[in-house]
Amino acid sequence: MTPTFDTDTPAGEKPVGPASTQTPAQGWRRVLGVPSLVLLGLVYMVPLTIFSTYGIVVELTGGRLSAAYAVTLVVMLFTARSYGRMAQAFPFGGSAYTYATRSFGAGLGFMAGWSLLLDYLLLPMINYLLIGIYMEAAFPAVPAWVFMVVSILAVTVLNILGITAIAKANFVVVGLQALFIVLFVALGLSSITGAGNLDLMAPFTGVDGAEGVSPILAGSAILCLSYLGFDAVSTFAEETKDPKRNLPKAILLTTVLAGVIFLGLAYISHLVLPVSTFNDVDAAAIEVIGAAGGNILVAFFTAAYIAGSLGSALTSQASVSRIIHSMGRSGVFPAALGRLHARFRTPVLPILLTSAVSLLAFVLDLLTISSLISFGALVAFSVVNLAVIKHYFVDEKARGARGVVHNFVLPGIGFALTAWLWTSLSGLSFTFGLAWAGVGVVYLAFLTHGFRKPAPQLELEQT
Repeated sequence: MTPTFDTDTPAGEKPVGPASTQTPAQGWRRVLGVPSLVLLGLVYMVPLTIFSTYGIVVELTGGRLSAAYAVTLVVMLFTARSYGRMAQAFPFGGSAYTYATRSFGAGLGFMAGWSLLLDYLLLPMINYLLIGIYMEAAFPAVPAWVFMVVSILAVTVLNILGITAIAKANFVVVGLQALFIVLFVALGLSSITGAGNLDLMAPFTGVDGAEGVSPILAGSAILCLSYLGFDAVSTFAEETKDPKRNLPKAILLTTVLAGVIFLGLAYISHLVLPVSTFNDVDAAAIEVIGAAGGNILVAFFTAAYIAGSLGSALTSQASVSRIIHSMGRSGVFPAALGRLHARFRTPVLPILLTSAVSLLAFVLDLLTISSLISFGALVAFSVVNLAVIKHYFVDEKARGARGVVHNFVLPGIGFALTAWLWTSLSGLSFTFGLAWAGVGVVYLAFLTHGFRKPAPQLELEQT
């Protein structure tokens, strides 16, 4: 990939920020195929991620976690398709930032990238927070912050070493979680079988007193963070073999596989423990898993969950570092953030920056982080759905019968469904999310000298 600046910059004016001089030989290594991309996406999501916000969403929806996941999956399938379409058009790193920039211009591209940064910067943090919660529960004598610091250091080192090290670690992480899922399902079904009369619709209808669609939508809005893996897949475009062909496949496969896992685990979990309140809402998974398999399964869950959280932190930090790298080499951020390390060929400074931000896990709570991640994700998802319409339907004029369906109707439905969930977020999410957007507008004004000069834009040519 050879990045250059937009040649449409008015005569006599230089683009904001320095152009990258990185040559193709010094760029990313194309080593990822569809299986590796799907693994990256699944590890990013964490197959056991339903237990991250299990108590929060079960209490919010009145026990209708499965219904909330079903709604979220439908929305994500439309959005994942839009990501695949844009990955075909622009097979470059940067995800929604790149797609919005190429479709709507540098200004809106910057704001899309800024929103995306919100959830990407916070996702490693939520993993470290959960590691601290569960490890402290297993080893009460050791403070949670000790486990969090050790995790941050380990993840940072592996990310600096490169994507190959991460891909290898992912096989171990997914394997361990897959083994736990098999055991949990087997033991859960065994406990359900001996439980007498069962209401098989209870995971969708909830406990007595659960009413209305609004709580389900509010839960679905929070659960959007569970599906960020397909978005993460798109950030590895410049390390993917034949990205125009492989990225769309990997994005859709990741979404479908994750959706099946989430729905299955949520359904069985509610049948095992059909309640809507918990002793500790943040660690509600312990109660569910204990009901299914006792202390031994709880111990195995803790090991598998910690491994999954570490894997998700690895992949999410890798993804956000690549977004920061893309914005750094475009001049949006300082040029130093847009350079790769001479030896490891990884963006070391963005990786270290992400690790520093993750230290906020010491002061933020699980619900706040989850809500903020979902806010940023839904903004990015909305932009990508609109980008499909802008690029294919408006710019490329693909408006035949097939084009209307694929380039207008389907992404339009994706946008409408995403906006529907977006309005279901809490007031706290909107307050912090809009504050973040406000900071982005101020920073963009600074970059463009009060909007008098063009916003920095990354032009990419496939080599």
